[in-house]
Amino acid sequence: QVQLVESGGGLVQAGGSLRLSCAASGRTASRYIMGWFRQAPGKEREFVAAIMWSDGNTWYADSVKGRFTVSRDNGKNTVYLQMNSLRPEDTAVYYCAAGGAGLVRASATYHDWGQGTQVTVSS
Repeated sequence: QVQLVESGGGLVQAGGSLRLSCAASGRTASRYIMGWFRQAPGKEREFVAAIMWSDGNTWYADSVKGRFTVSRDNGKNTVYLQMNSLRPEDTAVYYCAAGGAGLVRASATYHDWGQGTQVTVSS
């Protein structure tokens, strides 16, 4: 099992930036890929971005490509999500998750989840 703790959420104006962090501990062998998902009120959880621990390969949802950047610091066992040019539609609870091999954009690939951190973007 992998324990995940997110931080860095908050309230920001449209056009602003936030950086989310996800500190991981526990079974490192289970952390093949790390993903970021988000869930807005009344909507389903959706894929945002993912990064592979081993080689740093990244994936992004079309809605955030060019605005968000996912990165990892292996020494700190931490994954980051840098969010720039934020929009009101980015408002959601953001979750990081640890997964094994599988479809990167599918939530079923991920077996451990953090508690989530709220991001609110005002217009």
